Amino acid sequence: MASLNVYSVLVVLFLTCGVVMATKENYQIIKENNCETKMGLPCVLEAFTSIFNTGSISNKCCGELVVLGKVCHSSLVKRTLENPVFKDLNPATIIAKSIQTWNNFLALIDSPSPST
Repeated sequence: MASLNVYSVLVVLFLTCGVVMATKENYQIIKENNCETKMGLPCVLEAFTSIFNTGSISNKCCGELVVLGKVCHSSLVKRTLENPVFKDLNPATIIAKSIQTWNNFLALIDSPSPST
């Protein structure tokens, strides 16, 4: 019985440390890459609405997000999900939507513009 309690404590400790490490990792990535300064506020709001709610993003903001980079994009989304305000959201759904949004932006940027 004692070994079960020790095992339970170790599992809880491991899971807690993993969450703390993930949180610190996201903040460190954001800080090291100056992620919070690479997009203008209007584009941040468009991207946020598109990923965490429903909306579309202009071509201008699409370009800003691609310049921001995938590492910053992913870290900012994950950090936002760590905020207790968003505790009721399904992280898997938001991350999937984030990846889909990123892939759509890349396709838009990479697609040739129509000739006039």
